[in-house]
Amino acid sequence: MHYLPHRYPFLLVDRVIECQPGKYLVAIKNVSYNEPYFQGHFPGQPIMPGVLIIEALAQATGLLASETAPETIGERELIYYLVGLDKVRFKRPVVPGDRLQLKVQYLRHKRNIWAFACEAEVDGDFVASAEIMCAAREVDA
Repeated sequence: MHYLPHRYPFLLVDRVIECQPGKYLVAIKNVSYNEPYFQGHFPGQPIMPGVLIIEALAQATGLLASETAPETIGERELIYYLVGLDKVRFKRPVVPGDRLQLKVQYLRHKRNIWAFACEAEVDGDFVASAEIMCAAREVDA
């Protein structure tokens, strides 16, 4: 929570399992039936929205970027924005009770734009993947 500005109900990373700054990060999102989006997506057959799976991956990239460059990304005067998605793919739905594993791998950064290869899994089964680009920008006063 120190590195991410998100809070409930939009904080989508529950725990960091492993992190090698400048290389990769593995995190967990425990998917509970009590998540507010399940009331409407979809009644009787709850499925975690794909955009929230991507958001969880993007939040994990923010954690990796913060650990990789704490002197810039980790500062509170900056906010980390999602700025691009490429090669987004979904394979299977995520449902209440699933433990979503978020894997993000640092690819490159230039100035304030960071790029990551990301993948989500449940019980070792592929759920989604994307190349995610984010940018650190100063917070407007």
